[in-house]
Amino acid sequence: MKPRTFGVLTVVLIALLGAPMPAMPQQGALKEGKVLYERHCAGCHGIAGDGLGPDIKDLIVPPANFRSPTSRIKTDMELYLAIKHGVLFSPMHAWADRLSDQEIWDVLSYIRMLAPFDAVG
Repeated sequence: MKPRTFGVLTVVLIALLGAPMPAMPQQGALKEGKVLYERHCAGCHGIAGDGLGPDIKDLIVPPANFRSPTSRIKTDMELYLAIKHGVLFSPMHAWADRLSDQEIWDVLSYIRMLAPFDAVG
């Protein structure tokens, strides 16, 4: 292969592999997600997902209000990663050591039922 051809192919591969790809929607079980959400999330995020749970009095940084336009424009993958790995400089800690990937998707499905995705914001 000529050096120029190799360089062009490399650039094309980098562009294709580095391009953002839409996340495939993962299905979660609403019933299980509701149970997990109420057990682990509602204390901060509230039963309605409005960020007004009973534990907010102890927090310096307020929890996410899933019903807000800012939260509703986040992709499922953004929310999944926030649940799995936590959010820096916030009280949202990582759940990867306590919830399986499927349980995280279950919780996320329940959150989306409370506050559906809105690409327009």
